[in-house]
Amino acid sequence: MNHLEKEMLALRNEVLDMWALVYSQLEKTKGALLKDNKDLAREVISRERRVNAYELKIDSDCENYIALYSPVAIDLRLVLSLLKINGTLERIGDFAEGISRFVIDTYEKKYDSLIREMRLEEMFDELLEMLEGSRKALESEETKMSGCLFAKDEYVDNLYDQSLQKISEYIKMHSEDALTCIFLAILSRKLERIGDHCNNIVEEIVFYIDAKVLKHAGKHKEV
Repeated sequence: MNHLEKEMLALRNEVLDMWALVYSQLEKTKGALLKDNKDLAREVISRERRVNAYELKIDSDCENYIALYSPVAIDLRLVLSLLKINGTLERIGDFAEGISRFVIDTYEKKYDSLIREMRLEEMFDELLEMLEGSRKALESEETKMSGCLFAKDEYVDNLYDQSLQKISEYIKMHSEDALTCIFLAILSRKLERIGDHCNNIVEEIVFYIDAKVLKHAGKHKEV
């Protein structure tokens, strides 16, 4: 392995390390919400600084790689994809932090039944599978699972729509809890947006491996 290949491998490994951290953040956020575990929520919030530090370091390393080695073709696509994936992972980390703050500041056990009806646990599970699946796609440089991952995003969108319906029904019976229900709607929206970001990560991997631009391509039928 020559020096250029070692530098590229180091970049990939940095992004994969950040990926593992963000996955852990989302997994801990799930536990914090579903188990009303405020200590776990505080851990997520404290570790957000590590996510931010990773983003800055990876951005700098990718920019330096481009400046020093002037990559072309597939190497350039990989660096550009890693740059965008890096920023997307950081945003997912932000959403995880925001949900954890809700657990600390607002959540009460009396909303457990509403949480179940909103199927938030299922949304978390789908998102974690999307994050893990996209990571495996990058490591294996294989895009055959992209269609399945795009389908998961659509499923998360459907769960989000259903969660809003459940919140609407709950407010009609418990108007005194309307403010918290609004926060829960925002929380559900954060999960839906994480799905969109996971979708964007898959698009970047397809761009790197297959040289296809899927952004704004609709339903991704070509994959």
